[in-house]
Amino acid sequence: MSLRLRLTVLYGGLFLLAGVVLLGVTYVLFARQVGRRVTVLSGSPPPGAPPLPPLAAFDEQARQVRAAAVTSLLTQGGIALAVVAVLAAGMGWLVAGRALAPLRQVTDTARRIAATADPGGHGRIALRGPDDEVKTLADAFDVMVERLDRSFDAQRRFVANASHELRTPLTLNRSLVEVAMHRRTASEDVRELGSKLLRINARHEKLISGLLLLARSESALTERHPVDLAAIVAHVVPPGVSEDLTEALTVGDALLLERLAHNLLENALRHNVPGGWARVTTRPECGRVRLEVSNSGPVIPAEEVPALFDPFHRRARVAAEGAGLGLSIVRSVAHAHGGEVTATARPEGGLVVTVTLPAA
Repeated sequence: MSLRLRLTVLYGGLFLLAGVVLLGVTYVLFARQVGRRVTVLSGSPPPGAPPLPPLAAFDEQARQVRAAAVTSLLTQGGIALAVVAVLAAGMGWLVAGRALAPLRQVTDTARRIAATADPGGHGRIALRGPDDEVKTLADAFDVMVERLDRSFDAQRRFVANASHELRTPLTLNRSLVEVAMHRRTASEDVRELGSKLLRINARHEKLISGLLLLARSESALTERHPVDLAAIVAHVVPPGVSEDLTEALTVGDALLLERLAHNLLENALRHNVPGGWARVTTRPECGRVRLEVSNSGPVIPAEEVPALFDPFHRRARVAAEGAGLGLSIVRSVAHAHGGEVTATARPEGGLVVTVTLPAA
C-alpha cells in the first residue's frame, strides 16, 4: 500500500476504535442507569413507607423498555458510527494527500533529475512553506544535489583539462619520432624502435581522445537536432557487417551518435572469432528507436556482461588493441540522449548490444 493509503487506514482505524470505545462506555452507563430506575420502581419500598401494591406487570414492561432502548442505542449508534467512520476515512484520505504533496514534489524532482543527462541535475526542489520536517527534507535534498553538481562538474573539467594537457606532448612526441625515423642516416634499429614508439603513442592518443569524448558525452547536450539513426549507422558501417536499417528518427547530437554506432561496430568486429559474423539493425519501436548490434564470438559468462561497460575494462585477448573505453562511451552517449543500453551474452558465443533512444 502507498503511504497515503496507509495513513488513511490508520486515521480511519483509530477513529473507528475510538468510536467503538465511546459506544461501549455509553452502553454500559445507559444500561446501569436504566437498570437502577427499574430496580427503584419495582423493588421494596423504603423503610417507614406504606407497602406498594404488586407491580409485576409494570416490572416486565420496564424491562422491555430497557431492552428496546439498549437495542436501539446499539443499532443506531453502530450505524451512525459506521457512517461517520467512512466520512472520517474520506477526510483522512484528503488530509493525507495534502500533507504528502511536498513529498510528491521531492519525488518528482528527483525523477526529473535522474532522467536528465546531466548527473548534477541543475534542478532544485526549492520547497516553499512552513519550516517543518518536509521542508527540512527538501532543503537537505537540494544541498545534496548542489554538492553532486559541483562534484560532477569538477570531475568533467579535470578530465577535459588533463586530456588537453596530455594531447600536446603526445603530438610533439609523434613529430619527433617521425623526424628521427625519416632521417637519411637513421639505422634499421632506429626505424624499428620508432615504429614501436609510434604505435604506443597512437594508443595513448586514442586513449586521450576517448577520455575527451567520454567527458563530453557525460555533459548535458546543449543542442539537439532531428537525426535519422539509420543514416548515421549506414555512414559508419564497415564492410563485412550485414545490415537491416529501417528509418529511425531521434533527436540529439549527430556526431556523438555516430561515435556510438562506430564504437559498437568496432567492438563487434574486434571481439569476434575467425570467420564470424556481425549484424546491425535499426527500427522504430513504441515511441523509441532501437539500434541493435550482434556478433559471433567467444562465449561470455553472463555475470561478466555488466562489467563490459566499465571504463578501462578490456578483454584479455585484445587488451593491447583498445583503450577499454568503447562501451563506456556508448553508455554515456546513450544516457546523454535520454536512452539506455543493454548487453546480452549469446549462449553459443558473442554478444547482443541494444541501444534504445527516444523517438523524434
